[in-house]
Amino acid sequence: MKIVNLSGKTGDAVLSSLLNRDLSSYSSYREPVEKIVQNVRENGDRALLSYTAEFDRFKCTSKGLEVTEKEIRSAIRETDPALLSVMKKAIENIRAYHEKQKRNSWFDAEKEGIILGQKVTPLERVGVYVPGGKAAYPSTVLMNIVPAKVAGVKEIIMVSPVRDGKINPVTVAAAHLAGADRIFRIGGAQAVAALAYGTKTIPKVDKIVGPGNVYVAMAKKCVYGYTGIDSIAGPSEITIIADHTADPSFVAADLLSQAEHDEMASAVLITTSRILAGRVSKEVDLFLKKLSRKDIIKKSLDNNGMILIAKDLPQAADFANRIASEHLELITENPFELMSRIRNAGAIFLGPYSSEPLGDYFAGPDHVLPTSGTARFFSPLSVDDFIKKSSVIYYSEDALKRVSADIRKFAKAEGLTAHANSIAVRFNGKKKQRKEK
Repeated sequence: MKIVNLSGKTGDAVLSSLLNRDLSSYSSYREPVEKIVQNVRENGDRALLSYTAEFDRFKCTSKGLEVTEKEIRSAIRETDPALLSVMKKAIENIRAYHEKQKRNSWFDAEKEGIILGQKVTPLERVGVYVPGGKAAYPSTVLMNIVPAKVAGVKEIIMVSPVRDGKINPVTVAAAHLAGADRIFRIGGAQAVAALAYGTKTIPKVDKIVGPGNVYVAMAKKCVYGYTGIDSIAGPSEITIIADHTADPSFVAADLLSQAEHDEMASAVLITTSRILAGRVSKEVDLFLKKLSRKDIIKKSLDNNGMILIAKDLPQAADFANRIASEHLELITENPFELMSRIRNAGAIFLGPYSSEPLGDYFAGPDHVLPTSGTARFFSPLSVDDFIKKSSVIYYSEDALKRVSADIRKFAKAEGLTAHANSIAVRFNGKKKQRKEK
């Protein structure tokens, strides 16, 4: 791995290269995605079936798009019972964590004649996109569906592309365990469009969540506003801050765990120890020879892998905040103290035994995280993504009368006389009634 001193303009150049991987620069994908989305919007199932045959090499009728109960039972039988047990344990952890995020409606009646509040309502129907053309991602299934169930979403529709006409049975089994209501074997931009606009076969949803390739991400961006989305997911990324106490094999292994996702993934070590930097680089080379996805990892490290030497931990933390990484590991002598300096990160892993895959699969916090620097203003997927909030306002006649002059004055200052009249009419009418009597 490249080893670079973190100072002055070098840091700015490094940051620029890391954040230039975001999807907004993939303009060449925008036009074909928009055409797919518009075609599905206008032609529904006919367009959806055509794209499924073209891109997924799966020809069927509209009835064949939905996974049947029989197929679900078959998928569960095909899945290793030991893996089913592990997924059930993971579901328990994910559910327990997200239960703590639940919000309640509230009402405040402290002032006479006034009730103010907030009504929390789960979304009616949510679409969950799960990648699946080349591999199975049951962890993604759990991380998207379980929070929606905890939030109280009434209907969860899962979509995933097929391989040889089938969704991976492990993905189907995970969806059943997590509580998906319906499963459809569709993928790509056409699946996102079908969820956003609805077809005769695919129900229209209120929000679409879940990661996918660039076509899926661009399609989500295209339909945003007509339906809700969680975020525009970019390539995976990890930043590790480590000092002289870190085990170089731990650090190297964790960097590689993210580099194997795809060629655009980012794996960055920021360390105060030159000795550790050299040892981690050697460990990376040793591990790389043994790993099944070594070709992808090598391209990822060549593109976006680096080891940065910081003068001290405060400088390391400041630079990590500028990166705003999806995953941030703190493998230092006192990670809890260092955490107080961290402002921007999707998920923070503390200490040598809190490796990133723990969060991906099992610990409980959601692994759908902000990428490409968006941890500066976005948060991990949570129960909040599956609810909406309505403000509640009640004023009695006397309560409104006490503030009516203030409201009219404010409205007139903005030139909105109809607003002012809406308040005044409630009391002018009362005066007229009294005079008539």
